[in-house]
Amino acid sequence: MELYVGMDLHSRDVFTGIMEPKGKRVFEKRLSNDLPLILKTLEPFRGEIKGIAVESTYNWYWLVDGLMEAGYDCVHLANPSAIQQYEGLKHTDDRHDAFWLAHLLSLGILPEGYIYPKPERPIRDLLRKRSFLVRQRTANLLSLQSLVERVTGRPIGANRLKQLEPQEVPSLFEEEHLVLYGEVSVETITSLSQSIKKIEKVVKEKIRLREPFIYLKTVPGIGDILALTIMLEVGDINRFPKVGDFSSYCRCVASHRLSAGKSKGQGNRKNGNKYLSWAFVEAVQLGRRFSLPLRRYYERKAAKRNDIVAVKALSNKLARACYYIIRDRVPFREEALFC
Repeated sequence: MELYVGMDLHSRDVFTGIMEPKGKRVFEKRLSNDLPLILKTLEPFRGEIKGIAVESTYNWYWLVDGLMEAGYDCVHLANPSAIQQYEGLKHTDDRHDAFWLAHLLSLGILPEGYIYPKPERPIRDLLRKRSFLVRQRTANLLSLQSLVERVTGRPIGANRLKQLEPQEVPSLFEEEHLVLYGEVSVETITSLSQSIKKIEKVVKEKIRLREPFIYLKTVPGIGDILALTIMLEVGDINRFPKVGDFSSYCRCVASHRLSAGKSKGQGNRKNGNKYLSWAFVEAVQLGRRFSLPLRRYYERKAAKRNDIVAVKALSNKLARACYYIIRDRVPFREEALFC
């Protein structure tokens, strides 16, 4: 007898449902997030289990790793954003969701996420923390920059703010509360910059670009850290059969639903990798400073639409170019980007 397991994972517990391919349910139970307990529960069915579907939530690492290390080589990571429920249902709950995962797995139509190799996950998560700190630093820079221009009427560059010392802040403002605002902002920016540099140093010491990704550094705007970020987020490029699959995963394409030429709403814009999306936007912001063709393309798009559309359009082109660079192991060719 073949059995399929569905696990609807939450922060404190996991609802586990086991069923036969024809739909007969043989076991169901809500279990606390305790790996030994879960393994003990599955043990009587071990010889008959042909597949285990675990919902890809924020906390899937421990469960998927634990099951695989316990000898279950049939673990699948379900992609919840790509799973469609039967629209005729009037009621769903954890029990239904668990058996629905098992049912889709038994039919061979379960939308799956990528189980990234465990050894490189800590470095990847460290770079994700860096991207979070970079966004925080940018937010603080823009906030302080806006305040200076609002109060003084004089523009001030982001690079100048990065170099600003707390003792220099009183020269920007006359009001004591604004001085405190500026001092706190500068201290926060300085602290974030130090943390970012600390992470970058550790990452560069611990990991090197693998051969397929070396030529990423030939792309304008992509240096060591962005190249490592892309490498650790992509994993195996062969899991993307077409360039469109890759750019979609990078969230570089629009999501629309059309019928008879009319919009029927938008698709799931969050389906994909937000860290790759961020990385290619960063590459655009840096690349257009140093590449005249990239800057001209950006300016044309921005003039026709707006800055956001221009950035996303250019990030899509860079993502598509990087797909071929990684897959074919060739350097970036600027003349081919806009042909």
